[in-house]
Amino acid sequence: MLSDKPVKLILDDGTIFEGKSFGSEKAGAGEVVFNTAMVGYPESLTDPSYLGQILVTTFPLIGNYGVPENTFTNGISNFYESEKMQVSGLIVSDYSHEYSHWNAQKKLGDWLKESGVPAIYGIDTRELTKILRERGSMLGKIVFEDDNEIDFIDPNIENQVAKASCKEVLEYGEGDKTVVLVDCGVKHNIIRSLLKRNVKIIRVPWDYDFNQLEWDGLFIANGPGNPEYCEITVQNIRKAMQGNKPICGICMGNQLLAKAGGGTTYKLKYGHRSHNQPVRMVGTDVCYITSQNHGFAVASASLGDEWETLFVNLNDGTNEGIRHKTKPFFSAQFHPEAASGPTDTDPFFDMFIEKL
Repeated sequence: MLSDKPVKLILDDGTIFEGKSFGSEKAGAGEVVFNTAMVGYPESLTDPSYLGQILVTTFPLIGNYGVPENTFTNGISNFYESEKMQVSGLIVSDYSHEYSHWNAQKKLGDWLKESGVPAIYGIDTRELTKILRERGSMLGKIVFEDDNEIDFIDPNIENQVAKASCKEVLEYGEGDKTVVLVDCGVKHNIIRSLLKRNVKIIRVPWDYDFNQLEWDGLFIANGPGNPEYCEITVQNIRKAMQGNKPICGICMGNQLLAKAGGGTTYKLKYGHRSHNQPVRMVGTDVCYITSQNHGFAVASASLGDEWETLFVNLNDGTNEGIRHKTKPFFSAQFHPEAASGPTDTDPFFDMFIEKL
């Protein structure tokens, strides 16, 4: 007989959801966001872009295929998107206490407990998602004993990129071409995707002046939180833009490239977090199905005369990428490397490699 401990999710407007714990029995707080993907919870939970957030999965059953062992090859996780779990909490409708998968090594609940991350099942995630869609992403906290067990935490008023980024320069691969990867909270599949294309990667911290290095191309990675805290990165990108070497960005990289080019960003009401966002390449009838995870977006109207929109979201018309009109600078807001999502946009990496 299962006897999981009662637990509450409290939103900052006073709304309370009651459920049962299947993760760590310690309080947690962050921004409550939802993801509509059917699969991919090991990848999502380790995605640094979720740092500081409590993740709600809209697919009703989670945990049925367990989690793989966290093994590494040449410093890169074989199955996860970073070295550890990144979320502040997990909310699901129904948790499968048993799992079945050829590659699974443990239960999702056991992994959450080992990682010190609280998790709730048995709440109405459809109702919770409706609230988040209508009112926008909200702050929330997971508590066990007392409603005041922990204070609300807003990750958007802290520099999440500084927390997620590597702390030292790291190198991977032995290709003829060298790519500097600015780590704003990089997903490991971005590194895997570049390595598959036979390049040497120099991974540098978010505030590192990479202009002092020798490189053939610059790649600006994804990352969590508010891009306004990355002014140092923007200044370094701006220096690199004085030359003509290829520059590419993904997600946070799109936002920072836009800011370096004189554009601005803004916070979306509830963000894009799913495996099924339709994106059109501007000037064509080509539509891609993309995986996404971001809460901020580029204001297309703020782009200068030297820049143009490269991709647009067909659901809400928001910016999904930019490119320079004369120089080899371009970016995407979506994730072409999505390990658990669609692969429509994987050739995006080829577009970058061909310019080196």
